[in-house]
Amino acid sequence: MNSNSIWIMIIGVSIVSILPRILPVALLSRYEFPAPLKRWLSLVAPAVLSSLTTLSVLAPDGFIDISINNSFIWAFIPTLLVAVKTRSLLYSLLTGIVTMALLYNFIC
Repeated sequence: MNSNSIWIMIIGVSIVSILPRILPVALLSRYEFPAPLKRWLSLVAPAVLSSLTTLSVLAPDGFIDISINNSFIWAFIPTLLVAVKTRSLLYSLLTGIVTMALLYNFIC
């Protein structure tokens, strides 16, 4: 693979990656959406995030593992409690990272 094809690939991947982000904003920013649609759209991001989180916690190896040996569930519990209590991304991330580190180093 020569350097020209690498640059073409980098530019192509960049365009394909940025177009889905820019086109909706550029095309739809002039329009005012109805309140029910705005409310529905505001729920899309939390729904996607919760589905990704659930998949990562309950099926970390590609199959559903709801057992006492699943360390991701044990790390998720205090992280969720801190997230609900503080509503802080920083504290939630720190809790999750510290809990997983403790689980990997001392328990698992």
